[in-house]
Amino acid sequence: QPRLIESGGGLVQAGGSLRISCEKSGGAFDTYNMAWFRQAPGREREFVAGTNWKQQNTEYADSAKGRFTVVGDNVKTRVNLQMNSLKPEDTAVYYCAAGVPQVQVRIHADGYDHWGRGTQVTVSS
Repeated sequence: QPRLIESGGGLVQAGGSLRISCEKSGGAFDTYNMAWFRQAPGREREFVAGTNWKQQNTEYADSAKGRFTVVGDNVKTRVNLQMNSLKPEDTAVYYCAAGVPQVQVRIHADGYDHWGRGTQVTVSS
């Protein structure tokens, strides 16, 4: 069972950039589809971005398109989410998730079996 640890969250001003990372212990990412979700206070957890296990397909929420990029590293033990042009509405706890390998990237939380504990991202106006 993989263990996922997020890092890189913090406080950033609107318009700024932040990169958060998810490190997986217990093996490489190439046996799992990977995704980022986020949850703001009082709101449901929502899909942000994801990639399939071969990093051939990526999927982004409409709110993330053009601003966020999900990238795995070369040794396939870390998945990063590069976030640019951040907005106050991006403020949330961001969670890394791993799911069964599929060609299609699943955008619902029930498509993922393993979760990290989350990292807080706060965007000030």
